[in-house]
Amino acid sequence: MTGQPTTDTSSHSAANGQDPQDDMRRAPKSLLLRRLKRIGWNLLPPLTFVAIVLFWSWSVKAFKIPAYLLPGPGAVFARLFSDYLLLWNNAVITMTEIVLGFGLTLLTAIPVGLVIALSPLSKQILYPPIVLLQLVPKIAVAPLLLVWLGFGMESKVLLTLLMTFFPLLIASISGFQILDTRLLYLTKSMGASAWHTFRYLRVPAALPVIFSGIKTSATIAATAAIVAEFVGANQGLGYVLLKGTSTMDIELTFAVLVVLTIIGIVLNYVVEISEWVMTPWQRSANNS
Repeated sequence: MTGQPTTDTSSHSAANGQDPQDDMRRAPKSLLLRRLKRIGWNLLPPLTFVAIVLFWSWSVKAFKIPAYLLPGPGAVFARLFSDYLLLWNNAVITMTEIVLGFGLTLLTAIPVGLVIALSPLSKQILYPPIVLLQLVPKIAVAPLLLVWLGFGMESKVLLTLLMTFFPLLIASISGFQILDTRLLYLTKSMGASAWHTFRYLRVPAALPVIFSGIKTSATIAATAAIVAEFVGANQGLGYVLLKGTSTMDIELTFAVLVVLTIIGIVLNYVVEISEWVMTPWQRSANNS
């Protein structure tokens, strides 16, 4: 309508003693500062790794630590290149055990968690034996798995499944139960079907909690595979680690530890990327 006053941002800024051109010049600077801050934040992990290696090298030289106790990083990295075939072949075996065991955990723990979360009867039937199985020390079960399944990959995969199942199960149960009941009643009153409620409400609400359990289980998966190879194996990084310690080959032992660290970092990034892809609403919340 004519006759209504229009809002003039420039006159408003001038009235407040601010120059609109100053705001325009300040906007690109703030955007640049945010980008530089984000780049610096992303550089912190590799810089921390470099700092640890430098401190390691300095400590060995400053305290004159013998190589048979703590070799320097240069000797360890040299061993990585000289024995790369040995380390690579055994790393492939260990990674296969981790992927298979953790894959079975993903395929079983999340659906079982969904069933327990949505069905009180299933919780009464399934949850007590699962908790009882979790209370049994897995190291005590490992020799039995060797007797039942032998020294092959099957026993390592099953032990990895047993050690990673419970943390992801608990996260799945908590995730699928996190949705407010009043919101479920509201969507039902609006005519939403059970499938649409599950797909568009329950799953998005549960995913962040489930991914926290996946991160925990992924870390345990690498440990579980190594522990299984400690108990009984003739190949894999755990076997090479035991071989290095038994022969006092400390450089080889540290080389194996470096490879295991790299595997753990790769697993963590795979989970982080998967979460980034599957939860786009969290990206929007973090960027806002």
